[in-house]
Amino acid sequence: MPKAWIRERKNEHYYKKAKAENYRSRATYKLVQANGKYGFIKLHDVVVDLGAAPGGWVQVTRKIIGRHGFVLGVDLQLIEPFPQSYVRTIISDLTDPEIAAQIMTFLPRRPNVVISDAAPNVTGIWEVDHALQIDLASKALNVALQILRPNGNFFVKLFQGDLMNEFVQTVKGHFNEVKFVKPDASRAKSAEMYLLALGLKTTLE
Repeated sequence: MPKAWIRERKNEHYYKKAKAENYRSRATYKLVQANGKYGFIKLHDVVVDLGAAPGGWVQVTRKIIGRHGFVLGVDLQLIEPFPQSYVRTIISDLTDPEIAAQIMTFLPRRPNVVISDAAPNVTGIWEVDHALQIDLASKALNVALQILRPNGNFFVKLFQGDLMNEFVQTVKGHFNEVKFVKPDASRAKSAEMYLLALGLKTTLE
């Protein structure tokens, strides 16, 4: 990893802020800012976080939902455990066809929200990385459609590119409202953005 990139990251505002406030990742603030504006995660909600390592989104979600909610963090990597009884983490593969059924065994009830900051191991070839990200987002959507309660919400990371529009149209077929979100904590020069889908339809229109 280039030394200049490491220095830039360590000097970056949200990196230092996360360190100071004991968050596991600067990405925490992306969720803080998005939910602060749109309120798609609420007190007492059940939330599933796909691609949750190292746990920054889990940290902020547990503060929003409180002890009468529940958050499950899912990742291929081990996530350092949390002491709260209403927080669980599991190791699982987003590409596993049985993942939705596995997730449901850990939840007290169907989730109100599915969030995903999952990202591929980037190759540096933009067309490839974009396609890999859309594939991950599609798998996260598939999980969300299987486990969300009616009127539930979905928040997922995307990379801008040619395949995005088709994915967005698919999401619009399942949710009442869909919008793009670019939190301030996302680096300005990054093509990363988020899709927020509100209100899972009980029947497709």
